[in-house]
Amino acid sequence: MALSSLLRGALLGAVLVFSAAAPALADPPAQRAEQVGGWHRFKLGDFEVTALYDGYIDIDRKVLLNIDGKTVEALLSRMFVDYGKGMQTAVNAYLVHTGSRLILVDAGTAKAFGPTLGYILENIKAAGYDPAQVDTVLLTHLHPDHAYGLLTPDGGVAFPNAQVWADKDEAAHWLDEAVAAKAPQGMQGFYKMARDAVAPYKAAGRFKTFTGQADLPAGIAAVATHGHTPGHTSYLFTSKGQSLMVLGDLVHSHATQFAHPEIAFEYDSDKAEAVKTRRKVFRDAARQRLWVAGAHLPFPGIGHIRAEGKAFAWVPLEYSPIRTDR
Repeated sequence: MALSSLLRGALLGAVLVFSAAAPALADPPAQRAEQVGGWHRFKLGDFEVTALYDGYIDIDRKVLLNIDGKTVEALLSRMFVDYGKGMQTAVNAYLVHTGSRLILVDAGTAKAFGPTLGYILENIKAAGYDPAQVDTVLLTHLHPDHAYGLLTPDGGVAFPNAQVWADKDEAAHWLDEAVAAKAPQGMQGFYKMARDAVAPYKAAGRFKTFTGQADLPAGIAAVATHGHTPGHTSYLFTSKGQSLMVLGDLVHSHATQFAHPEIAFEYDSDKAEAVKTRRKVFRDAARQRLWVAGAHLPFPGIGHIRAEGKAFAWVPLEYSPIRTDR
């Protein structure tokens, strides 16, 4: 008898024995739909950075511009991105504990875009903090998926003890009703949501704007990354020789915009400037080996950028416990 026949017979016998010995459960457990908590801790020198997951939104691939549709689909397929019902796109925020300050970069959506979003407050608490402990909120820009979470879902103040900061030009653009009146009809809701989000903080004297580094609290470095919006700003944190730049919306599609940084996004206010800014920041981050964190990169959205000729590659953070030995 051939060896293959002997092996098949032995395997069949084993299957029959174990099948007979292991009766099916009369009431098998239900499958679980819950995921692990939407937060991830990361050590940056003496700083503790907590990535916070607000949720996700499905975005039509047609919002990716400066490239033909077939190439976009090929890039998405290459990265195994299911785009049939829209590209699943994360919305992330970042909580930075410096030892003396608790700083939140961006605030999420406060349920403004349906049930798949609006989990920042829940995840701050799950990570062991109270929103009332946040003393500073830095807004990369005033789009509602970054700023509307300044409010609770019922319209209250989400961060009662925080000073909220935004670039002066950014605030002037989004909070001016005269500017809003000239905007396309489809965008006017964004302007109102920006005004509503900051209104209670302005009323309490806790909404601040900056025009340069000197205007910000010590230890926070603002990096002008205009293009996606008029005053879009990234923030650089440094501790013990390690640096993390929180990018904001410099990249919306990890599957396409690293390989092709020339791809613009439909909602970029100045598409040419957004592309120019993205190229520069990608180059600088790769050369300086910075950690970067992106609002719309797959959660937790932290990693490095590697240069590959004129293109780039995303190198995500490896899951790890908080280590003190390196």
